[in-house]
Amino acid sequence: MNSGFYAACAGLKAQTQALELVANNTANVNTTGYRAQQPRFRSLLASFSGEFQNPMNYAVNNFNVIGGSRTDLTAGNLERTGNPLDLGIEGTGFFAVQTAAGIRYTRNGNFQTSPAGQLTTGSGDPVLGEQGPITLPSGAVAIGPDGTISVNGAIAGKIKVVEFPPGTDLTPAGGSYYTAPENSERPSPLSFIRQGMLESSNVNPVSSLVDLITLQRRAEMMERAMAAFYSDLNHTAASELARI
Repeated sequence: MNSGFYAACAGLKAQTQALELVANNTANVNTTGYRAQQPRFRSLLASFSGEFQNPMNYAVNNFNVIGGSRTDLTAGNLERTGNPLDLGIEGTGFFAVQTAAGIRYTRNGNFQTSPAGQLTTGSGDPVLGEQGPITLPSGAVAIGPDGTISVNGAIAGKIKVVEFPPGTDLTPAGGSYYTAPENSERPSPLSFIRQGMLESSNVNPVSSLVDLITLQRRAEMMERAMAAFYSDLNHTAASELARI
């Protein structure tokens, strides 16, 4: 009886956490360069020793919980804007950005220039080139597929584009920024910059809405299961108390 109640409680917590992830994805459907977060489930064995005398005990004490999340690296769509400082990446690469908290990575190429001429993100963080932050002189900006920047025909720098080995754990760091394990970045020779374009979020709004409804219903089922177990527990306790 207690195992059933705890299983329902663990299930409700897992579904609630998954619901929060999907809700956050849905809220970022229109965020440039956003990568959806997908829940990772794992089993939790409710035993100090991890051993049970029979398969039934093992089954009723093996609970499903959220083991974290992973970043869906599927590419979004490149949408033309016509702005020369809007940059999209075709391929698996990321822009590198210098923030107060350290280097962060993003697919959001909605860039601008600061009053000092430095190329920055929309939040004012310097975009990194191969030689560090990039400063642009005034004039017409042209950016090639390899990230080379020309202003009035003169080369002014080259944007740094990096990628990560398969399976690298990219962690959301707010907005459209991500962190990666130290020294995991490497050049991305097969990624190409498209000037005058931005990459949309890779969240599918229809699938996201369906997932929200499904997870909500599962959470409601776990709530009803917990209520049923709780009612039975109270009934059992009342019966035993009367005998005492």
